[in-house]
Amino acid sequence: MNAPLPARSRLVAAALERAGIAGEIVVLPDAASTAALAAAALGIEVGAIANSLVFWSDDEPLLVMTSGAHRVDTAALAERLGRGGIRRATPDQVLAATGQPIGGVAPTGHPTPLTTIVDEDLADFSRIWAAGGTPHTVFPLTFDDLVRLTAGTIAKVD
Repeated sequence: MNAPLPARSRLVAAALERAGIAGEIVVLPDAASTAALAAAALGIEVGAIANSLVFWSDDEPLLVMTSGAHRVDTAALAERLGRGGIRRATPDQVLAATGQPIGGVAPTGHPTPLTTIVDEDLADFSRIWAAGGTPHTVFPLTFDDLVRLTAGTIAKVD
């Protein structure tokens, strides 16, 4: 039996249900605050982890859902998107924008929707996993579900 969901993960679960996404949030025994830790806990390739990274760009938060196998090239991504620049958000900015801590940011369940970029390489996996609002929670979904859930723009991020 799965452990009870933390409050932040219940918000994510409600957003998934509203979106018609069937993936159930799983509570991991140990924190999986990095893509490598999450992949190891799930026994999957690190590339199948949809890593939620929050950046600051043009005076607003920007959520980048990247394959756990990639690092975001912020200069190249800013140029591709026609933005003035992209820099990593501070922990306080991440919490204010998402209501979730670094290491557990989900693609949904935020106070307001975030402009989101989805790494095109996540499409290579039939099932991907994303954080569920805390470093101890994750859930499965498809690439198409992720794009629909976030109203994301598909782009090359590395």
